[in-house]
Amino acid sequence: MEIIAQRPKALTKLSFTYCPGCLHGVAHRLIAEAVDELGLNDVMTGVAPVGCSVFAYKFFDFDMAQAAHGRAPAVATGIKRARPNMHVFTYQGDGDLAAIGTAEIVHAANRGEHMSVFFVNNAIYGMTGGQMAPTTLPEMKTTTSPYGRKTDDIGFPIRVSELINSLIAPYYIERVSLLTPADIIKAKKAVKKALLYNKEGRGFTFVEFISTCPTNWGIDPLKSREWAKENMLPFFKVGCLRDKGEGVE
Repeated sequence: MEIIAQRPKALTKLSFTYCPGCLHGVAHRLIAEAVDELGLNDVMTGVAPVGCSVFAYKFFDFDMAQAAHGRAPAVATGIKRARPNMHVFTYQGDGDLAAIGTAEIVHAANRGEHMSVFFVNNAIYGMTGGQMAPTTLPEMKTTTSPYGRKTDDIGFPIRVSELINSLIAPYYIERVSLLTPADIIKAKKAVKKALLYNKEGRGFTFVEFISTCPTNWGIDPLKSREWAKENMLPFFKVGCLRDKGEGVE
């Protein structure tokens, strides 16, 4: 018997238009399922900036706002403070959040703004042609590092979750993977916990997704997941860095 997964109410009826093998669609579905299960559909607002994340407003069936590149946390701050009855999240890539948006994410987290941040880390700029991002791994080749990232010149990749964890105010921080079905199940739990804490008004919550970019990595979707397992997970270790609700500091 064929089993067809029911589309979450929090997603529109549009088909995802991301590249083959892209995991943005998986992340979208996890967020949408959590919104449905927590009954947040009528009080949720998402903010997406520039990059592949900009298309999120087409796929989430609740209020969405578009921000300038890197400025999603600032826009989310304004929305939440103007409409405290609403619940707000940002959906951002590494070229956005960890580069031009560094100041916005650090200071929003440091203030303990009541929002959730979903951060997609695929170690490269996706939409604009595969340039080196702050999360690009050492020796990883991109269009702007054709001979590989040289740490003595460019510096090391930024571990954003650990950076956020150095601050006092954030309530919940976890890095998860979208590379296997088992990983996705764990990721769903993290997403739902972040949005539950959001619903309960506990403060700033942050979930980082380890993802892939087959198109700009130049490898097929299956190989991209294997590459990420072998190269990204040793550097960006998954796990919960902070959960004040469960005493994990």
